[in-house]
Amino acid sequence: MRKVVMFNRISVDGFFAGPDGNIDWFLPDPEVDQAAHQLMRPDSVIFGRVTYQMFESYWPGAARDPNAPAGTRQMANELNVMTKLVFSKTLKEVTWENSKLFNKDLIGEIKKIKQGAGQDLVIFGSGSIVRQLANAGLMDEYVILVTPIALGKGKSLFAEVNKSELKLLEARGFSSGNVLLHYRVANKGRQVDKIIK
Repeated sequence: MRKVVMFNRISVDGFFAGPDGNIDWFLPDPEVDQAAHQLMRPDSVIFGRVTYQMFESYWPGAARDPNAPAGTRQMANELNVMTKLVFSKTLKEVTWENSKLFNKDLIGEIKKIKQGAGQDLVIFGSGSIVRQLANAGLMDEYVILVTPIALGKGKSLFAEVNKSELKLLEARGFSSGNVLLHYRVANKGRQVDKIIK
Protein backbone atom coordinates (compact mmCIF):
# COMPACT_ATOMS: atom_id res chain seq x y z
CA MET A 1 0.00 0.00 0.00
CA ARG A 2 1.23 3.49 -0.84
CA LYS A 3 2.03 5.81 2.07
CA VAL A 4 0.79 9.36 2.53
CA VAL A 5 3.64 11.52 3.87
CA MET A 6 3.30 15.16 4.90
CA PHE A 7 6.24 17.59 4.66
CA ASN A 8 5.74 20.95 6.32
CA ARG A 9 7.83 23.70 7.81
CA ILE A 10 6.53 24.98 11.14
CA SER A 11 7.49 27.65 13.64
CA VAL A 12 8.56 26.56 17.13
CA ASP A 13 5.05 27.45 18.31
CA GLY A 14 3.42 25.14 15.79
CA PHE A 15 2.28 27.36 12.91
CA PHE A 16 2.81 26.37 9.28
CA ALA A 17 1.84 29.82 7.97
CA GLY A 18 1.36 33.31 9.33
CA PRO A 19 -2.14 34.68 10.05
CA ASP A 20 -2.50 35.84 6.43
CA GLY A 21 -0.97 32.65 5.04
CA ASN A 22 2.50 34.14 4.56
CA ILE A 23 5.57 31.91 4.62
CA ASP A 24 8.23 34.63 4.38
CA TRP A 25 9.64 33.48 7.74
CA PHE A 26 11.00 30.22 6.28
CA LEU A 27 14.74 29.87 6.83
CA PRO A 28 16.28 28.56 3.58
CA ASP A 29 18.87 25.83 4.01
CA PRO A 30 20.06 23.64 1.10
CA GLU A 31 21.36 21.04 3.58
CA VAL A 32 17.88 20.68 5.06
CA ASP A 33 16.30 20.47 1.60
CA GLN A 34 18.68 17.65 0.65
CA ALA A 35 18.00 15.75 3.90
CA ALA A 36 14.22 16.05 3.47
CA HIS A 37 14.53 14.96 -0.15
CA GLN A 38 16.37 11.81 0.92
CA LEU A 39 13.60 10.88 3.39
CA MET A 40 10.82 10.86 0.82
CA ARG A 41 10.46 8.96 -2.44
CA PRO A 42 7.07 10.10 -3.76
CA ASP A 43 5.80 10.06 -7.31
CA SER A 44 2.65 12.07 -6.56
CA VAL A 45 1.77 15.26 -4.66
CA ILE A 46 -1.58 15.93 -2.97
CA PHE A 47 -2.62 19.59 -3.09
CA GLY A 48 -5.44 21.78 -1.89
CA ARG A 49 -6.29 24.81 -4.05
CA VAL A 50 -4.19 27.42 -2.22
CA THR A 51 -0.97 25.41 -2.14
CA TYR A 52 -1.45 24.18 -5.70
CA GLN A 53 -1.81 27.73 -7.02
CA MET A 54 1.21 28.88 -5.02
CA PHE A 55 3.36 26.04 -6.37
CA GLU A 56 2.05 26.42 -9.93
CA SER A 57 2.95 30.12 -9.94
CA TYR A 58 6.60 29.39 -9.12
CA TRP A 59 7.92 25.91 -9.88
CA PRO A 60 7.23 25.49 -13.63
CA GLY A 61 9.07 28.76 -14.28
CA ALA A 62 11.94 27.82 -11.95
CA ALA A 63 12.64 24.76 -14.07
CA ARG A 64 13.27 27.02 -17.08
CA ASP A 65 15.19 29.74 -15.23
CA PRO A 66 18.93 29.49 -16.05
CA ASN A 67 19.71 31.78 -13.11
CA ALA A 68 17.94 29.57 -10.54
CA PRO A 69 20.22 27.52 -8.26
CA ALA A 70 20.86 23.96 -9.45
CA GLY A 71 18.97 22.49 -6.48
CA THR A 72 15.93 24.64 -7.25
CA ARG A 73 15.92 23.56 -10.90
CA GLN A 74 16.24 19.91 -9.86
CA MET A 75 13.28 20.21 -7.49
CA ALA A 76 11.26 22.04 -10.15
CA ASN A 77 11.92 19.32 -12.72
CA GLU A 78 10.94 16.62 -10.23
CA LEU A 79 7.69 18.42 -9.40
CA ASN A 80 6.90 18.85 -13.10
CA VAL A 81 7.19 15.09 -13.66
CA MET A 82 5.22 14.08 -10.56
CA THR A 83 1.48 13.50 -10.66
CA LYS A 84 -0.31 16.42 -8.99
CA LEU A 85 -3.59 15.42 -7.31
CA VAL A 86 -5.51 18.66 -6.75
CA PHE A 87 -8.57 18.71 -4.50
CA SER A 88 -10.71 21.82 -4.84
CA LYS A 89 -14.41 22.65 -4.90
CA THR A 90 -13.81 25.94 -6.72
CA LEU A 91 -11.16 25.29 -9.39
CA LYS A 92 -12.55 24.50 -12.83
CA GLU A 93 -9.30 23.29 -14.37
CA VAL A 94 -5.61 22.69 -13.63
CA THR A 95 -3.01 23.49 -16.25
CA TRP A 96 0.31 22.43 -14.69
CA GLU A 97 1.52 19.33 -16.53
CA ASN A 98 0.58 15.96 -14.98
CA SER A 99 -2.13 17.52 -12.79
CA LYS A 100 -5.50 15.92 -12.07
CA LEU A 101 -8.43 17.83 -10.55
CA PHE A 102 -10.85 16.29 -8.04
CA ASN A 103 -13.89 18.32 -7.00
CA LYS A 104 -15.20 16.02 -4.27
CA ASP A 105 -14.67 12.98 -2.06
CA LEU A 106 -11.10 13.56 -0.88
CA ILE A 107 -11.24 10.62 1.54
CA GLY A 108 -12.68 8.13 -0.95
CA GLU A 109 -10.25 9.10 -3.71
CA ILE A 110 -7.18 8.90 -1.47
CA LYS A 111 -8.29 5.49 -0.16
CA LYS A 112 -8.45 4.23 -3.76
CA ILE A 113 -5.15 5.83 -4.76
CA LYS A 114 -3.35 4.37 -1.72
CA GLN A 115 -4.45 0.89 -2.82
CA GLY A 116 -3.10 1.38 -6.34
CA ALA A 117 0.35 0.94 -7.81
CA GLY A 118 3.03 3.57 -7.35
CA GLN A 119 5.33 5.19 -4.87
CA ASP A 120 4.44 7.35 -1.88
CA LEU A 121 2.17 10.40 -1.95
CA VAL A 122 3.47 13.61 -0.39
CA ILE A 123 1.63 16.67 0.90
CA PHE A 124 3.30 20.10 1.06
CA GLY A 125 1.37 22.71 3.04
CA SER A 126 -2.36 22.12 2.46
CA GLY A 127 -3.32 22.20 6.16
CA SER A 128 -6.97 21.41 5.49
CA ILE A 129 -6.03 18.32 3.46
CA VAL A 130 -3.69 17.13 6.23
CA ARG A 131 -6.41 17.54 8.86
CA GLN A 132 -9.02 15.65 6.86
CA LEU A 133 -6.69 12.76 6.01
CA ALA A 134 -5.34 12.57 9.58
CA ASN A 135 -8.86 12.38 11.01
CA ALA A 136 -9.75 9.67 8.50
CA GLY A 137 -6.71 7.61 9.53
CA LEU A 138 -5.05 7.98 6.11
CA MET A 139 -1.83 9.75 7.14
CA ASP A 140 1.20 7.48 7.49
CA GLU A 141 4.19 9.73 8.15
CA TYR A 142 5.00 13.34 9.03
CA VAL A 143 8.25 15.09 8.10
CA ILE A 144 8.30 18.35 10.04
CA LEU A 145 10.94 21.03 9.70
CA VAL A 146 10.95 23.20 12.82
CA THR A 147 12.20 26.69 12.00
CA PRO A 148 13.82 28.71 14.81
CA ILE A 149 11.19 31.41 15.02
CA ALA A 150 8.12 31.99 17.22
CA LEU A 151 5.33 33.63 15.24
CA GLY A 152 2.96 34.21 18.16
CA LYS A 153 -0.04 33.62 15.91
CA GLY A 154 -0.78 31.99 12.62
CA LYS A 155 -2.30 28.88 11.08
CA SER A 156 -1.86 25.86 13.31
CA LEU A 157 -0.82 22.70 11.49
CA PHE A 158 -2.68 20.33 13.79
CA ALA A 159 -5.74 22.41 14.69
CA GLU A 160 -8.84 20.20 14.91
CA VAL A 161 -6.84 17.01 14.35
CA ASN A 162 -7.91 14.01 16.40
CA LYS A 163 -5.41 12.70 18.94
CA SER A 164 -2.82 10.51 17.20
CA GLU A 165 0.22 8.88 18.74
CA LEU A 166 3.38 9.32 16.69
CA LYS A 167 6.64 7.37 16.80
CA LEU A 168 9.86 9.26 16.19
CA LEU A 169 11.90 7.77 13.36
CA GLU A 170 14.58 10.45 13.10
CA ALA A 171 15.53 13.81 14.58
CA ARG A 172 18.27 15.90 13.02
CA GLY A 173 19.53 19.38 13.83
CA PHE A 174 21.29 21.72 11.39
CA SER A 175 23.71 24.61 11.82
CA SER A 176 21.01 26.95 10.47
CA GLY A 177 18.94 26.24 13.58
CA ASN A 178 16.37 24.20 11.65
CA VAL A 179 15.43 20.82 13.14
CA LEU A 180 14.07 17.99 10.98
CA LEU A 181 11.67 15.55 12.67
CA HIS A 182 10.41 12.39 11.00
CA TYR A 183 7.44 10.59 12.58
CA ARG A 184 5.36 7.56 11.74
CA VAL A 185 1.75 7.25 12.90
CA ALA A 186 2.06 4.73 15.76
CA ASN A 187 -0.22 2.04 14.37
CA LYS A 188 1.39 2.14 10.90
CA GLY A 189 4.27 -0.35 10.90
CA ARG A 190 7.08 -0.83 13.36
CA GLN A 191 9.12 1.88 15.02
CA VAL A 192 12.71 2.43 13.94
CA ASP A 193 14.25 5.18 16.05
CA LYS A 194 17.20 7.06 14.66
CA ILE A 195 18.34 10.22 16.41
CA ILE A 196 21.23 12.16 14.91
CA LYS A 197 22.82 14.95 16.93
